[in-house]
Amino acid sequence: MIKRRKFLTTTSAGALGLAASAALPAYGNFSKTSSDLAVLGGQPVRTKSWPVWPVWDKDAEDEILSVLRSGNWYRGQGTKVSEFEQKYADLMGAKRCLATASGTTALLVALHVLGVDAGDEVLVAPYTFIATYNVVLLSKALPVFVDTDQETFTMNPARIEERITERTKAILPVHILGLPADMGRINAIAKKHNLVVIEDACQAWLAEYGGKKCGTLADLGCFSFQNSKHLPAGEGGAVVGNDDNIMDRCFSFHNCGRPYGSVKATSQYPSRGSNRRMQEFQAVILMSQMKRIRRDADLRLENALYLTSKIKDIPGIIPYKLSNGATRSAYHLYPFRYKKEFFDGLPREKFLKALEAEGIPCSGGYGPQYRDGLIEEALNSKGYRRLFSEQRLQQYREQINNLPDNDQLCREAVWFSQRMLLGNKKDMNDIANSIVKIYENRDKLLKNI
Repeated sequence: MIKRRKFLTTTSAGALGLAASAALPAYGNFSKTSSDLAVLGGQPVRTKSWPVWPVWDKDAEDEILSVLRSGNWYRGQGTKVSEFEQKYADLMGAKRCLATASGTTALLVALHVLGVDAGDEVLVAPYTFIATYNVVLLSKALPVFVDTDQETFTMNPARIEERITERTKAILPVHILGLPADMGRINAIAKKHNLVVIEDACQAWLAEYGGKKCGTLADLGCFSFQNSKHLPAGEGGAVVGNDDNIMDRCFSFHNCGRPYGSVKATSQYPSRGSNRRMQEFQAVILMSQMKRIRRDADLRLENALYLTSKIKDIPGIIPYKLSNGATRSAYHLYPFRYKKEFFDGLPREKFLKALEAEGIPCSGGYGPQYRDGLIEEALNSKGYRRLFSEQRLQQYREQINNLPDNDQLCREAVWFSQRMLLGNKKDMNDIANSIVKIYENRDKLLKNI
């Protein structure tokens, strides 16, 4: 396991590398990989396959069969979901955990219990999976986007206060890709303006800020256990928190509004609720997967830091930077920014295609989803026209067109999957050598556009 001091030292060295690569050096023959590009008919750097995900533990099969044969698949008749909740709370360093049907339902539970209601506004990170937008819209609230810090890929705290209005109820920062948001500054702003904070930690299991686990740093934190996640069960999610009264209300709401703990039994259904429960066999899968989560997290960290050391000085390649106060990323995805001007103007799409041809799976990540149509569909709905004035909706539309840093990040980001970080240093060398190969042969690519 990598020691904290070594981790911080390596991260600081990476930051210095970013500064050094700001100016275009005369790189001539950066390495010896300048053979013909695979996309142009040459031999790829890599033909070996990458680690698969998810990985099933056969030792869990007997327990899964036992649950299935018992007929106790519903948490009200079984014990496995409750057992998982305790183990996950312990893993995260939280007092309580509530298991849910998905990360999306976890967010919906948290928003409802913390009082986000129709006509409210929620400050949201725009660089995120679409579920973060959708849960606010489904709460009939307005997702007000705070521009992104391009270096950290997360919500820029310096841009939060300019988005606060008299209707703002909550801040919903996202530890996207496993990279911790700057929770110190976010929580300070929330306290100043009397706002609740809900962490979208759906990609951030075991990520840390200030030595504490992401998801435990605000009023509530939400996680996902979807199939691609580091703790997978096909679907599933969790809400974690340290306030018993809030967590009791979360339990009641996710269980059809039935009484629970401090939610008194004044009737069979004393409050509004919904069915957002996890199933028993999902909990068994998750407890099996938990056996590997720390080991995998340490391996991803080691490989990510090594990969950063290999690519940080390549012109036009700018790896992520951790937020101030962040001490560890979960690396659900490994991101960097691709500056095409250092590749003589080679479009990112051509860079990605060339990288794929070399045997390196990659993605351009999220686009500006706030312009995909879902926001306008909501604003034009009968409900939103009732809840918000035309003046506010028009102002909101203008705000969406004023997210320059996020728009640029959407044009420049490149991602590698977490499963690639479960390999070894030679695998990381293949990634770095492929990028260098493209850099050294960019002129040939440009001629074939």
